Amino acid sequence: MSPLAPIVCKEYTLRFEKTLIMGILNVTPDSFSDGGLFNDVDTAVTHAKKMFSDGADLIDVGGESSRPGSEPLSEKEELARILPVVTRLVDEVSVPISIDTYKPLVADTCLKAGAHLINDITGLTNPNMRKVASKNNVPVVLMHMLGTPKIMQQKPVYQDLLGELIAFFQKQIAQAHNTGIQQIIIDPGIGFGKTVEHNLQILKHLETFKTLGCPLLVGPSRKSFIGTITGLPVNERLEGTIAAVTVAVMNGANIVRVHDVKECRRVIQVVDAIRGV
Repeated sequence: MSPLAPIVCKEYTLRFEKTLIMGILNVTPDSFSDGGLFNDVDTAVTHAKKMFSDGADLIDVGGESSRPGSEPLSEKEELARILPVVTRLVDEVSVPISIDTYKPLVADTCLKAGAHLINDITGLTNPNMRKVASKNNVPVVLMHMLGTPKIMQQKPVYQDLLGELIAFFQKQIAQAHNTGIQQIIIDPGIGFGKTVEHNLQILKHLETFKTLGCPLLVGPSRKSFIGTITGLPVNERLEGTIAAVTVAVMNGANIVRVHDVKECRRVIQVVDAIRGV
């Protein structure tokens, strides 16, 4: 398979000779893992700087929780949470800033403020989001989710899990290309409308997604499937996260999205060395 082309995020370039780390910055009161910890701008920026110093290659800023059962926010409220943080981070950390949103206005406003790419949990199914990405000429992360955060974990069913995900990505990649979007990262959406078994199958068969020719992002950090397997609460899932990250990298992940940057960076250094990259 041909080497992956670099992803250009305005003044930054992501290269895939090694596994990259996307640090999670939830500026929310209700995210499943760290809700309320980084609500004010100074605290959020301080945490982002720590993730940068710990080895994050990107910072992913989100203002709306996508935990199972969560309610959507208005664009105004989401922007009020994240825009001040994005504005600071663009000047204060030297890595790309990703905007974790599915709302076109939120993405457009943050990109104009200096953010570098869009991370859309709805996979650019909104044509207006495709227009925003194309107009701003930025990369996108296409994630797969079955349903919406409010209902996605209410007995998700697939006839052919991997086949359905591949078909979804093929369709969304084609739509993105037709809108002029060429730089695409795909994320199979661990925990987004998937049972424990679905998540395990995705991690086990990640190489299936490499046929799409896009960098592959995986986000298992502290997810509920780890809690189900280990019986541990969200704040005790570091070891389970590390196990999932290790398997993901060994099976082809190019980027991992995590809360615990320092610990995962150390693990990935060893895994990449074993892989010979």
